[in-house]
Amino acid sequence: MSTQPIPWISVCKHAPYFEDDNGKSWTPVGQNDAIIWPDLEGLFQRKNTAQVESHFAYLASQRVTCIRIMMEYCQTEHRYIEKPAGSFQTNMVRFWDDLFKLCEKYQIRILLTPFDTFWMAKRWRFHPYNKRNGGPCESKFKWLTCPDMLAATKNRFDFFIRQWGASGALFGWDLWNEINPKHAGKQTENMAAYVEQISDHIRNTELTLYGKSHLQTVSVFAPLMKTYEMTALIFRHPLLDFSTTHFYDAASIDNPKNTYLPAIATGDMVIQAIEHLPDGRPFLDSEHGPITYFKRYRKGLPQQFDELYFLHIQWAHLASGAAGGGMRWPYRHPHVLTTGMRAAQRNLSEFIVLIDWTKFNRKNISRLLTINEKMMHIFGCSDKSQAVIWLLPSPGKSKKKQSTSIVSVPGLDPGTYKIHFWDTKQGLLKTEIMSKNTGDLNITLQRTETDLALAVRKQT
Repeated sequence: MSTQPIPWISVCKHAPYFEDDNGKSWTPVGQNDAIIWPDLEGLFQRKNTAQVESHFAYLASQRVTCIRIMMEYCQTEHRYIEKPAGSFQTNMVRFWDDLFKLCEKYQIRILLTPFDTFWMAKRWRFHPYNKRNGGPCESKFKWLTCPDMLAATKNRFDFFIRQWGASGALFGWDLWNEINPKHAGKQTENMAAYVEQISDHIRNTELTLYGKSHLQTVSVFAPLMKTYEMTALIFRHPLLDFSTTHFYDAASIDNPKNTYLPAIATGDMVIQAIEHLPDGRPFLDSEHGPITYFKRYRKGLPQQFDELYFLHIQWAHLASGAAGGGMRWPYRHPHVLTTGMRAAQRNLSEFIVLIDWTKFNRKNISRLLTINEKMMHIFGCSDKSQAVIWLLPSPGKSKKKQSTSIVSVPGLDPGTYKIHFWDTKQGLLKTEIMSKNTGDLNITLQRTETDLALAVRKQT
């Protein structure tokens, strides 16, 4: 494992993906985690640091590269980072010290957001930031507009920047978890004002201390964007470096009846996001999962079903043009990913190295791809010299008897292409070399009842 400082992450100069300071491609493959969940809780008061380190070694072996986490978790009253407001708790500071050291050792980076806004809202009467408890803000409906709350939030960021901001283990800042107009007087311009003030403050502080700054985004509960006009803020705000939304969809992802429709919804949401993005800006889902099922039944999906649901969502996310496989919120008892989900992450990470993401200026081509097989749904993105394609069989059985099918990929330059055929459970199946002159690149596939990914790359 690494004993040297790990490089910071930036946006690729020529592609909507990520690279490190050395120009090496880096892709976020991971999930949401929390201070009180089983995989990390052993760090609190150093109750079982060996168990947590063993977990990080396991994550590294599965090629997980990133976790998303909140500075505190407010489901109980025992994991506040500040209590009272402005007083940073020794046990929590030690937790973060240890967590950053493990992340540096095992090359796993953190997407960090300041507040657990879900439980903070539900249990606001207990929170140290509540004015009734000596805090800065009188109402949760003023979190994003109250000047004293803004000052306290800046102070919280300042503390983390000074304590751990020098570390390349920090992937980036999610400036607010699921930013919501109800916390800003129901005015989207107030949310934009919050982003501008916090973004400038963080960037200026980091530039002063370190001469460079970590990447920034702000997350949103995706269905909320149907109610409020937030696309400019989430996708195009000039101070943000990459865009994130939380992939929830009542008809598919939230309470899945099969594993096919959640993949379709994921692909559609990536397409919609890319349509709003400026050129060169990466996009990823930073939270998704079966939220309605979990709340309704107080348990996770059946494991085998859940693992396939997880696998299909991550491949739909990657192949549609987003960075990585998306970041699952576990929604299981306990809140941990299964071994099958970790195996799916490893499989995805092994596929990722087949594409040069630092030069992949992708466009979504899902609606332009064709195949002479009606019982197959295709997801894909490409530029002039590379493509990522994922084929998902539709529910039911095809009546066709042919043993092969042909997928046609438009828009690639003439040349010689290496094509990797990839089983999303087992890995590489085979590699073929094809020459293309005019027209589409036509790839012949052996008939399969399972999903299949293709990495297409022009040879120089």
